Amino acid sequence: MLRLDVNAVSERLALGVQRQASRAEGEVPSEQEVRDGLRVTLSELGRVRATAKNDDIDEADLPDNIKEILKLIRALRQQIAEKQAELQALMTASGVDPQLQQMRVEALRSELSSLQGALSTAQASLVDALKDKRLSDDQRMQAASLAMA
Repeated sequence: MLRLDVNAVSERLALGVQRQASRAEGEVPSEQEVRDGLRVTLSELGRVRATAKNDDIDEADLPDNIKEILKLIRALRQQIAEKQAELQALMTASGVDPQLQQMRVEALRSELSSLQGALSTAQASLVDALKDKRLSDDQRMQAASLAMA
């Protein structure tokens, strides 16, 4: 059975419309506002699966800060995949009010854009962290491999 949190959907839709209106007026959100607007939430089952998915990261011989960045990258990729699937489903949905559908599409695209920006920031943070002279070449290779997994 599919459960839908209507309040969260409504809030995201309203926030997306608000952001779109701000962009139309020429306002550009600060990086901090974009970060504050991102939220990754997982159900209990999702947390269990996410924990299991990150076992390879936890077992890696890497500093904790790099492990956290790698976990963040995976979480962001998962969120992006979910939003893309949601967007695809919405675009192929029939019987939906076209105006409402367009607003939801724009809201999802805005969320996707924010998530992709956060992913780019996380990847840049990983690159910076890998420049640490205390890391061995094996650790750098391991981190790069985990980042691509």
